[in-house]
Amino acid sequence: MTVRILPCGDRALSVELSDRIDETVNARIIDLTAALSSDPIGGIEETVPTYRSLMVLYDPAIIRGKDLSLRLEERLRILQPGRTSGRLFSVPVRYGGPVGLDLEDLAAMKAMTVEDLIALHASVDYRVYMIGFAPGFAYLGGLPDALHTPRLAVPRQHVAAGAIGIGGKQANINSVAGPSGWRFLGQTPVRLFDPSRADAFLLKAGDRVRFRPIEAAEEADLAARIAAGAPGLEEIAS
Repeated sequence: MTVRILPCGDRALSVELSDRIDETVNARIIDLTAALSSDPIGGIEETVPTYRSLMVLYDPAIIRGKDLSLRLEERLRILQPGRTSGRLFSVPVRYGGPVGLDLEDLAAMKAMTVEDLIALHASVDYRVYMIGFAPGFAYLGGLPDALHTPRLAVPRQHVAAGAIGIGGKQANINSVAGPSGWRFLGQTPVRLFDPSRADAFLLKAGDRVRFRPIEAAEEADLAARIAAGAPGLEEIAS
């Protein structure tokens, strides 16, 4: 991998490992994040992992950017791959319904039945490449090629929290309500972000999710349990 460490203002560095989306690259970014958490470098205030890079925010009164860059290069040289292992979660999804606005149109576009599209979408494990855009918003890789679809030309101004979408080669789970140009197939009652919880974020980069189709009655039951404090996610064996 070709490493570039670039300044981002006077309080942050971007550690770039590639110019493309790749699971191996992403795993190394997550390993570096974990290494800096378990054995911190003095002056680092926060790390933000992305698809192919790690943003490192630091206090220049404690460590200068040039010195930190050298320390990060050294960490990468000695980094042991595979030091972190993501969890696998089952995510319940009601396909269609009031939030699955694009389900039928997508099925027609792909020359599939709605049932076949749902089965294909739920047939694979998705990797959480990064959390971003909004608090807890999960960018997912692993979308089957047949479901790759461009975003909408005109974004919708309001899409509900928990919406399950497709954007290009990616899949996603909305964490909060907001505007979006993604195409949406359904909704999960699971709330990826809830600041009232001890751990506000349910998913982390490197985790995997497997979608489980549910009907409206189970969705309502799960929504009630989640409102009462249940997480709604079920961790399953790999």
